[in-house]
Amino acid sequence: MNLSVLLRQRREAGRPVRVALIGAGKFGSMFLAQVPTIAGFEVAMIADLDPDRAREACRTVGWDEERIAGTRFSADGTEASSAGDVEVVIEATGHPEAGIRHALAAIEAGRHIVMVNVEADVLAGPLLAEKARERGIVYSMAYGDQPALVSEMVDWARAAGFTVAAAGKGTKYLPAYHTVTPDEVWTHYGLTPEQAKAAGMNPQMFNSFLDGTKSAIEMAAIANACDLDVPEEGLLFPPCGVDDLAHILRPRAVGGQLDRDGMVEVVSSLERDGRPVFRDLRWGVYVVLKAPNDYAAACFKQYGLPTDPTGRYAAMYKPFHLIGLELSISVLSAALRGEPTGSCRSWRGDAVAVAKRDLKTGESLDGEGGYTVYGRLAPAARSKARRMLPVGLAHGVRLTRDVAAGSEVTEDDVDLDPSRLAVQIRREMCSRYGSHEHGTDPQVRP
Repeated sequence: MNLSVLLRQRREAGRPVRVALIGAGKFGSMFLAQVPTIAGFEVAMIADLDPDRAREACRTVGWDEERIAGTRFSADGTEASSAGDVEVVIEATGHPEAGIRHALAAIEAGRHIVMVNVEADVLAGPLLAEKARERGIVYSMAYGDQPALVSEMVDWARAAGFTVAAAGKGTKYLPAYHTVTPDEVWTHYGLTPEQAKAAGMNPQMFNSFLDGTKSAIEMAAIANACDLDVPEEGLLFPPCGVDDLAHILRPRAVGGQLDRDGMVEVVSSLERDGRPVFRDLRWGVYVVLKAPNDYAAACFKQYGLPTDPTGRYAAMYKPFHLIGLELSISVLSAALRGEPTGSCRSWRGDAVAVAKRDLKTGESLDGEGGYTVYGRLAPAARSKARRMLPVGLAHGVRLTRDVAAGSEVTEDDVDLDPSRLAVQIRREMCSRYGSHEHGTDPQVRP
């Protein structure tokens, strides 16, 4: 990588990279903490529903008053999306409908967009990415978050001539977590509600990490960016440490747990009885490689790479990800090289809403991490054919009929407002793009 060299050249030419940030929550704050130490990199504008909170976030991460005074603050994300003095817009609200609105505004204004908002990307990413490409705009995943890091590892593996057998991340998972609500979430994190509130932690957001929703969203994003397949019945979450990645994440035909090569999957840091997995990958990401020939397989062994018993499968992994602390990589890649750090290329995976409990007619759904539904990964072809409700649209919509616990919610089960931007964009995407069954797309590389 030569981003620091390119940035120095821009700085010496008196042309700093200027950015607008939308959303000054945890991810945004981590990004802001790094800005003062990156010479030639400036945040011209920060948009947040509460501008005073955004200013305080800047102080919390170490900004001095001079830097804060030199930054514009606004409550309007669309204003930041089209600001005339910025090259790159960072969308970090986490709200799918807001993310779509801000991305469309940035694309219309000719601004590169870094989509921290994976929820919006999974809801309508194929359409947003194509609109950006048509305008010559970079539409990028956010480096530091798992989807971009996995996309980088997949690209590395393919560029080196390997087949990608599997790719994904680790998390803390037990089957019972799917029904956890925000009222119960902090016990699973070892916190009291008071401690969490003092730290500014949002219970619904953190519950979306726990109940499997975030994993479904992120694996759909990876599948769509990397042309990988998703499990037919949702993520398996097999317990698996780093030493066993190449054993477990290979096809069943050779002793693994996956349907075939070329899959996304999440591994759990807990055994099903709650015991910790040895050398778990809770905070990391991985790719499982398949050697293309006997010679490459022999090289795996010669250079100490642990393999499965066949010698053909091996794994590479990163044990940690630094979230917003790494976000500048995406911004600089877009501004200086015109390249995304991962971007939606097809529609292979979807994150759909599943009832956490028996839901009754007239109830209102409350989205990711809430009391009513969680997100499950589904093949896009199945989601489209069965009119499954994407979890990104399960916000404030009322049920028109009962849905049993554990059942997928469909668009026919809810009253969707066709005037909503997110509904319109999702329907435009579904009408314009075919979803891929395994093996039907000639562009697919496992």
